[in-house]
Amino acid sequence: MTKAEFSALAQTIPHQPGCYKYYDIDNVLLYVGKAKDLRKRVSSYFNKTVDNYKTRKLVTLINSIDFTVTDSEHDAFLLENSLIKHYQPRFNISLKDDKTYPYIVIKKEPFPRVFLTRRVIRDGSEYLGPFTGVFAVKELLEIVKHNIPLRTCSLNLSPANIAKGKYKVCLEYHLGNCKGPCEGLQTLEDYNEKLQQVRYIMKGNISDVIKELKVEMMQFAADLKFEKAQIAKNKIDSLQTYQSKSVIVSPHLSNADVAAILSDDNYYYVNYMMMSRGSIIHTKTLQIEKKVGEADELEEDVLSLALDNFRETFGSNAKEVIVPIYVNVADTEVKVTIPKAGDKKQLLDLAIKNAEIFLQEMKRKDALMLTQATRNDNLNVLAEMQDALQLTELPMHIECFDNSNFQGAFPVAAMVCFKEGVPSKKDYRHFHIKTVEGINDFASMSEIVYRRYKRLSDDNQPLPQLVIIDGGKGQLGAAMQSIEKLGLIGRMAVVGLAKREESLFFPGDSEPLQLPYDNPAHLLIRRIRDEVHRFGITFHRQVRSKGTIKNDLEGIPGIGEKTSIDLLKAFRSVKNIKTLTERELTRVAGASKARIVYNYFHPEESIEGKDGEIV
Repeated sequence: MTKAEFSALAQTIPHQPGCYKYYDIDNVLLYVGKAKDLRKRVSSYFNKTVDNYKTRKLVTLINSIDFTVTDSEHDAFLLENSLIKHYQPRFNISLKDDKTYPYIVIKKEPFPRVFLTRRVIRDGSEYLGPFTGVFAVKELLEIVKHNIPLRTCSLNLSPANIAKGKYKVCLEYHLGNCKGPCEGLQTLEDYNEKLQQVRYIMKGNISDVIKELKVEMMQFAADLKFEKAQIAKNKIDSLQTYQSKSVIVSPHLSNADVAAILSDDNYYYVNYMMMSRGSIIHTKTLQIEKKVGEADELEEDVLSLALDNFRETFGSNAKEVIVPIYVNVADTEVKVTIPKAGDKKQLLDLAIKNAEIFLQEMKRKDALMLTQATRNDNLNVLAEMQDALQLTELPMHIECFDNSNFQGAFPVAAMVCFKEGVPSKKDYRHFHIKTVEGINDFASMSEIVYRRYKRLSDDNQPLPQLVIIDGGKGQLGAAMQSIEKLGLIGRMAVVGLAKREESLFFPGDSEPLQLPYDNPAHLLIRRIRDEVHRFGITFHRQVRSKGTIKNDLEGIPGIGEKTSIDLLKAFRSVKNIKTLTERELTRVAGASKARIVYNYFHPEESIEGKDGEIV
């Protein structure tokens, strides 16, 4: 959508709060945003000069705009949150967390078992969690095992089986870790009371369990059952020791959620802490990629979305959130607190400190290339990739190509190289497109692939085991034409990577290969794809700042860069512009500039007028 086309549409957008949606030419949702004033917000994309590359890219793809008016800005926030979660537009920030969190499940069965799981099965069982670390879950289960007698066997303890006497107590019964429900030595009511204590512990309410054990201990002592009273006291001491290891913020604070946000050029870092009865029971830091840029996603918007996502993930029903800046929360009954001093400020400072540590750790890992920890780990990932892609060789040498352009003009391209699963930056290459006129992604891909492997062949350099073409079937077909022309078919594996679905296409196959999202081979391919994008964007900025990209239009006296870009965006290539009439050029460049361009490309028509006058 051009600026002129938007100007005609702008009058139909109201000055009211609501959500706006951008669609591309295939009617695919690109971006969802909210605004206090829809017309002002949407107009800013087309009327302001945007420095952020991702935002410029978004604007070039917009073909149509839809909007929904709401009663208030808060309603717009709720609608935006709902739409982003449902459609997951490619240009919105991503709140997805790839990790599978551990849960403690209370199985739906007679005398339910309690155990660790990472799979949530909708079978009526009760799931406690999720928890952010498996170590914490195992420690809790050890506390439960030593203090609350529950069965660990997988026997079918139906009333009929127990009545028939099918089972005998095992060693766990004699050790005091089970009360023998398999022989009918424990009633279901008593067992359910023990399960309730488990729920208390998992939710951080250890003090309730301690109170019950103290009552039990006093009763044993009153009945002169001193050995049992001592066992109860030992359990109380064990739980109090565990409780003292928890992070206690303040006995005066109740349930609350705490969240802090930091950012750098590419990511937001949100730390979340869930507090129950003064104790921090969950803590998690999430790295969120910036999809559109600071001008379009304010920190309070990102923090709002992340906080609601955390609260939903961890099942929080706290009626207070402690944050550094004001946020909208989906639950209107939740109190938003921005502390200036006291216990709540100390708690917020702790969240900020955790976010800072996480940010520095991510930077350190990037600097040291520690996303794949050791060479052995890399080789294991490459072996999985070989198996997943059915390659004949281990892909020790991988190259990935991507081509792109500036605002519909000035095509350039980039290639990155990974050896043994890590970047080999000395082998990275940039390309200026030399033989293709105008914007033709397929022809550009064919050119750069030909130039790369012609050079390697002429210099007798080793070829990669795997070549990744970023862009899908069309670019893959173009690349294969050059590889066939060079006689390299069969000497290296070539795959195309679809930009949206992240599906892998093989030459000649009609159906793509879709690797699992968390598959190590898929993660490495995504990392390589992200690296070629980063390298290409850096190249774009360099050539623009140096002014090294020129075209025939900028060589015309009186025609500057802006007019040149506008014409190329509208008509795609200089070749097309040469064929246009003066009237057609006027629609984009204006009458005076259109006459200059037309006369430049049609000098024979500008030499003489009707009466032989010089024109």
